Amino acid sequence: MTRERFISEVRQCQGQLRRFLASLCGDSALADDIAQEALVRAYVSSGSFTGNFKAWLFRIAYNSFIDNLRRVPSPAAPIDAPEVMHLDDGTASDSAFAQEELQRALSRIPEKERTAIVLHYFEDLPVKEIASIMQAPAGTVKYYLSVGRDHIKQQMSHEGH
Repeated sequence: MTRERFISEVRQCQGQLRRFLASLCGDSALADDIAQEALVRAYVSSGSFTGNFKAWLFRIAYNSFIDNLRRVPSPAAPIDAPEVMHLDDGTASDSAFAQEELQRALSRIPEKERTAIVLHYFEDLPVKEIASIMQAPAGTVKYYLSVGRDHIKQQMSHEGH
């Protein structure tokens, strides 16, 4: 892969990559650091790349995230809520509250479930691609999605009471 092609491919998915990592680690600065590490790893390995670039890059980023967890074990931090446009009719504040509640629930579920949910529902990736990124069988990813949804529902119902 040429340097120009690598840069072009990265530009196409860098926003999704950063959002994915920010959702996983709950800290924008840490997400940026992990993304930088992943991009360096990807560039160094780009000579041997074949296949789906986005899935390959996300797998490297996911592995960088896991490596970071092993280096610095810490409880999951609340996930940064995305910026919300404020409307006069109050719907933006309701939406922002619901988004914050969802982000808190996500931050409290196990990392593998959170990863599968973020990739499937936030990044709109199919199970097969998530399985490639997580290096897990598709059936396991489906399990993470199912259990993760249940855990989020439990977290959100506890928060509502």
